[in-house]
Amino acid sequence: MKIKYLVYALLIIGLGAFIAYRITENKSETEDPKGKGGKGKEMTVGGIVAKTETFDNNLSLSGSIEANEQVEIRSEVSGIVESINFKEGSFVSKGQLLFKVNDAELRAQLRQAQTKQGLASENERRAGLLLKKEAISQEEYDISRADLRTAQSQSQLIQAQIAKTSVRAPFSGKIGLRSISPGTYITPTILVANLVNVSKLKITFSIPEKYATQVKPNSNLSFTVTGSTEKYSAKVYAIEPSVDANTRTLQVRAIAENSDGKLLAGTYANVELPLEIIKDAIVIPTEAIVPVQNGKKVFVSENGKAKEVMVETATRTDSSILVLSGLKAGDTIITSGVMSLKADTPVKVRIKK
Repeated sequence: MKIKYLVYALLIIGLGAFIAYRITENKSETEDPKGKGGKGKEMTVGGIVAKTETFDNNLSLSGSIEANEQVEIRSEVSGIVESINFKEGSFVSKGQLLFKVNDAELRAQLRQAQTKQGLASENERRAGLLLKKEAISQEEYDISRADLRTAQSQSQLIQAQIAKTSVRAPFSGKIGLRSISPGTYITPTILVANLVNVSKLKITFSIPEKYATQVKPNSNLSFTVTGSTEKYSAKVYAIEPSVDANTRTLQVRAIAENSDGKLLAGTYANVELPLEIIKDAIVIPTEAIVPVQNGKKVFVSENGKAKEVMVETATRTDSSILVLSGLKAGDTIITSGVMSLKADTPVKVRIKK
């Protein structure tokens, strides 16, 4: 039993010694992180020498593709659907009859109104003859004339209602799936089908306000859609007159040809918008940028030590970013190990070719 207790005691003593050693080491590193005497160990990092170049400033944005024209087909009058004159998913022409609502009751009302109109017309004619012979007063003639106009208006109103029973395509396009059948009692609240014109498509997107002055009507752009690498072209034709106060962006709309029908309305577009070409631009790798609370910074090597420099950036690509201010040609910019760097850390920079 004594041997057992002796072993336990040695283990406890050993564990205690190890913990004390680690505490001492951690305290030493905290008090003097750069090593003995405060002289930090030199870090080997990668870097580049900043130089000016011509930069084709392209803005990458997300947009939505919309039909050039789109409308919900509904009936303006209630009644029984008499016939359907379109095929689902087919192309229809402007003015083509899509469906017909039964108008038998309206036509009966029209015949009645036309009979009253004929009688009123005859009364007005007779009153005119009597007025010429001074057999009636002007007031009596005016009453007969007003009756005629009322009858004419009633006939025109019923004719307009009859015209609404024939629903026609307001423009040429592709019609979608229908929700009615012959014999359906239809009301203005029932959606019959959607009609879209996709021979041209609208691309709507928003740009940050700082680029607002660089986008003009008739500017050309390119875009791709999900699931395809093919590039399509479009032209800006409309720009909102003001910046959205909530998002600080400006909405822009472009038009693209779609005669082959490859593009579908409702999909997303990855837009590449060309901006002004910048001469003498400084472009650095994106990995050199360190986000901080009040902006962005980079580390440059100066006299063998790392120096923090705040920068203002603009367009960003997959591998590089445009720097507007903070750097100049000839600066040695550190591109690797930046997350572990601190100001005044001794560095040895290996310049990338």
